[in-house]
Amino acid sequence: MDFSSAVARYLEYLRVERNCSAHTLRNYASDLKQFGEFLRTSRAGEACPALGELTHLDIRSYLGELYAARLKAASIGRKLACLRSLFRFLAREELVKDNPARLVSSPKLPKTLPAVPTAEEVSMLLDAMPADDAPMPARDRAMLEMLYGSGLRVGELVALNVEHVDRRQGLLRVRGKGKKERLAPLGAKAAEALERYLPLRRRMLAGRPPDAPQPALFLNLRGGRLTSRSVGRIVKRWTLLLNADTGLHPHSFRHAFATHLLSDGADLRAIQEMLGHARLSSTQKYTHTNIRQLMEVYDRCHPKA
Repeated sequence: MDFSSAVARYLEYLRVERNCSAHTLRNYASDLKQFGEFLRTSRAGEACPALGELTHLDIRSYLGELYAARLKAASIGRKLACLRSLFRFLAREELVKDNPARLVSSPKLPKTLPAVPTAEEVSMLLDAMPADDAPMPARDRAMLEMLYGSGLRVGELVALNVEHVDRRQGLLRVRGKGKKERLAPLGAKAAEALERYLPLRRRMLAGRPPDAPQPALFLNLRGGRLTSRSVGRIVKRWTLLLNADTGLHPHSFRHAFATHLLSDGADLRAIQEMLGHARLSSTQKYTHTNIRQLMEVYDRCHPKA
């Protein structure tokens, strides 16, 4: 089996058995295509090596080319992880003898912590947004309130349908990574903003044929489902209009949700459940952010700091 056929088989496995999202499949396909192109061009005048002939030296040469192209360590690490996953699958299917990517060290990643706005900064931004009966401001207010009040990923937000909202119990049925479903809280402020938006949403769909219902909760100007990229532009527009922190992006509200819960004494396991993290280690990064903020307060306020 050649490399392209192996990749196609692996991507089908991810789609069918692992239930990966279209976004994940596109990223994996792109990274593996790049490695395949490297194999075809790296050996001038020689045939592309057979699948079973690939070694850790081929993968190291590939990473060397990525370093030479000045890719960030995180991007290189992601591409290496993709190759490890591919060859692990191929070894399990007995298409190769072992996993050559296993012998290649991951690049050392810088220890970066997410920038998190304070509760006051988030409240000032949300409270400054207009609360009138215009469809777009009402929609945008409801989206931002939900990003912060429910800790959603932006992809989870745009995937919400009207039926996923339980206003009586104050819950959202969210489909997260790997299409895993969880319940997320619908905060009082988000519920209030949603109550203002939903009548306007019905007005936006007034001219739509009755046989073509639109289940999406948040709509664009044409009455279709919003995209993650559109939400990013909306956040940027409001931060510019309201003179807020222009470094904010949709994921900043999720970071703020977790950090502020932790600061007020919420249990780490409970935060993990609300965020939909598969591993507690993903949630623990917020403890480091919280410690950093405590140290900033200490350095600023303590006379012996």
